[in-house]
Amino acid sequence: MPTWYRGDHWKYNDGGRAAAGYRGTAGDCATRAIAIATGIPYQIVYDVINEIAKRHEHPAKGRRRRSSARNGVHKPTIVRLLNANGWRWTPTMGIGTGCRVHLRADELPPGRLIVQVSHHLTAVIDGVIQDTHDPSRAGTRCVYGYWSKPVGGSRAVG
Repeated sequence: MPTWYRGDHWKYNDGGRAAAGYRGTAGDCATRAIAIATGIPYQIVYDVINEIAKRHEHPAKGRRRRSSARNGVHKPTIVRLLNANGWRWTPTMGIGTGCRVHLRADELPPGRLIVQVSHHLTAVIDGVIQDTHDPSRAGTRCVYGYWSKPVGGSRAVG
């Protein structure tokens, strides 16, 4: 087993979901990851995501449903929220490039990150995955890209 994978690469963190009064299972990884990485309370992130989706997403009949902070957020809503708050996207994978960066501390930069992997967003703070489970697949999971916190950036949302 690699030296970075000692069990301290992941820490349970629900982003404040339980403290906000939510119970049970949900597809809220985007809400949790944003709350964890930004330090903004879960309920505020939850409300802002739903408001952005309500204002900007207009699903046509027969198309997928609007983003939901509880059940899944479409990429344009995430992009709108994070761009508006000064976060910067760094792609790590492109069409035909193959996997170059994995979900592990020695392949990601330090700092507060919101990391995109297949069908999931997770927060990584100084190399430690902060999530309700370990999504790293023992360090083999490919990273599509990550959002990084601006230096000296604010905690504004919406």
